Amino acid sequence: MSRILLLGGVGDALAIARRLAPQDIYSLAGLGKVPADLPCQVRVGGYGGAEGLAAFMAAEGIDLLLDITHPYAAQISANAARAAELSGVPCWALRRPGWQAGGGDDWREVADWAALSTALEPFQRPFFTLGREPLAHLQAIPLHQHWTVRCLDDYPGTPRARVIGARGPFNLADERALFAAGQFDVLISKNSGSSATDPKLQVARELGLPVLLLARPPLPAVDRQFSAVEDVWSALQALPGRLG
Repeated sequence: MSRILLLGGVGDALAIARRLAPQDIYSLAGLGKVPADLPCQVRVGGYGGAEGLAAFMAAEGIDLLLDITHPYAAQISANAARAAELSGVPCWALRRPGWQAGGGDDWREVADWAALSTALEPFQRPFFTLGREPLAHLQAIPLHQHWTVRCLDDYPGTPRARVIGARGPFNLADERALFAAGQFDVLISKNSGSSATDPKLQVARELGLPVLLLARPPLPAVDRQFSAVEDVWSALQALPGRLG
């Protein structure tokens, strides 16, 4: 039976990992908590770049590499595509579509942190849902602003910043309550396209708040690309000896 190496986080990748076989490997960078009841093997940590990943796949007899990482994990995706090329192992990837603005949305795309900082100048109570990146800037918050930052893990705040450690999915009622308590005047997000975190966008729409979206990075071409987890799983089941 073929052996799969799955690169991912704890969202879409976990949904696939729960259905893999005992010989398959679920690989994480180490930022998320991993369930102990998965049917497949679990590996936590890096590989030392594309060359290291290629060497690992050769040593472990990997037949298929699955890139189910976050749409903004550009370096990991680049390493995966290059490792597949070096090793001759096919690479499949989930390329989840981004959210699309609808009626009543005020979405503004920014290219990077510098552009985001400029776009934030008119606001006083921004709500960051970018992950850990804002934590590096807590000591440089403008005097007229108070930040709320939500990321996976707890982190000390400052007099002008509240840090919330929380993991999705988030429900609409809780998001409404959080926005009301925080009195946010702008939402900052990555365009992940994840249904687990899109209630915040609905609340921003309801309140008429602008949304600053960090632009997606370019990702490499791979042997097969999919737009949904179930499409990936259907393709896996079609492989010889994988039907189940």
